[in-house]
Amino acid sequence: MINGILVAEELFASRVAYTFRTYPRQITAVIASLLLTAGGGAFAVASLGPDAAKLPVKQVFEAVTPLPVADQMEALDNHNFTLFRTESTRSSDTAEALLGRLGIADPAAAAFVRANSDARAALLSRPGRTVTAEATQENTLLKLSARWIPDGDGNFKRLIVEKAGAGFRVRSETDALTPGTRLASGVVRSSLFAATDDAGIPDAVAGQLADIFSGDVDFRTLRKGDRFAVVYETFDADGQSLRTGRVLSAEFETNGKLHQALWFQESGQKGSYYRPNGDSLRHAYLSSPVEFSRVSSGFAMRLHPILNTWRQHHGIDFAAPTGTPVRAVGDGSVEFAGTQNGYGNIVILKHGHNQETAYAHLSRIDVKVGQSIAQGQTLGAVGMTGWATGPHLHFEFRVNGEYEDPATIAQQDGGTPIAAASRPAFERMAVATRAELSAAFSVVQASAD
Repeated sequence: MINGILVAEELFASRVAYTFRTYPRQITAVIASLLLTAGGGAFAVASLGPDAAKLPVKQVFEAVTPLPVADQMEALDNHNFTLFRTESTRSSDTAEALLGRLGIADPAAAAFVRANSDARAALLSRPGRTVTAEATQENTLLKLSARWIPDGDGNFKRLIVEKAGAGFRVRSETDALTPGTRLASGVVRSSLFAATDDAGIPDAVAGQLADIFSGDVDFRTLRKGDRFAVVYETFDADGQSLRTGRVLSAEFETNGKLHQALWFQESGQKGSYYRPNGDSLRHAYLSSPVEFSRVSSGFAMRLHPILNTWRQHHGIDFAAPTGTPVRAVGDGSVEFAGTQNGYGNIVILKHGHNQETAYAHLSRIDVKVGQSIAQGQTLGAVGMTGWATGPHLHFEFRVNGEYEDPATIAQQDGGTPIAAASRPAFERMAVATRAELSAAFSVVQASAD
């Protein structure tokens, strides 16, 4: 009997399983229909409750004690705040003009600056000095601080004009500059100098970048999207940079190729720039005798601006304002310093391997014949003496008395690799440098994306 029941149960279970396997969709539909029917029943039951619109409404009145904000409002009304602004002085500044750019509307303060000899000498007709103002919420002056570097002794001057009773007082201080380093990076959209301006990098640092990579990168043919990063020295006063120093390391990526450089000074020798593998980046000549300038005429045939005839232009002309410093592109000695016909005021330097460089149309000459000259040393200033229709520098490169294209001058190597004894210290510095510049490049990539 029991065996018969067990056999019947097994037969029933097998038939149920066969049915589920054979008709899965139909069984699923039946179950869903049953669930929906049950749900509908639930909804029907829920709808049997009372109509909410017919429920009784009661009004409850309760006295509320206001929060104690009166004291806070009074404190806010009586609160005074100080405004801080920073500007740079201009050569055309008057007391009113300077204070106006700082957001100060204080006739008494302007009158004090005009009348006080120390304040007037420090703030007016002194372009480029950093000035910070502290003002009341009514834009009257509380304190004015000017900072500048008077010489190269590592100190800076600070002049302070501050409120004292019903008037003002002035005091002068000398303090030490704080050395530091700064990391910056950028992306080229049109030119190197436009990119460094966008990145807030000073012109002096941009000029060093151009000099460091002059033998590897043609800065006249940069592409949109080329990237760079740089670590450079700063000298700060009260948290603000007053002067930049040497570029310590740099990277430049152009046309898919990465160029790297770092500053390293071997014991007992002059410092120089090297590639990460220890090869020297120093070149016998700088790429340009004038920083922050553009080429206005190249080494080619041209229509002479004065003679109005076509002739070979034996040098490169660099357009720059009168007074712009002119520097020696390489080590050498002064062979000539004076006036020569159409060249006007000209300096000719003699270098090794029968090579000469010439710097013409100068407004002034700062060197003498026979003087030894170091690469980068100032020779004079841009002018328009001789046959010149506007201020510019005419620059020539001569080899064995024959004119050569100055654009090729920066290709000549002038340094030696790192010595074996200095290699361990150099490698440690190179590792740290790569980490810094990699971080800067990651910022550039993120902003570009």
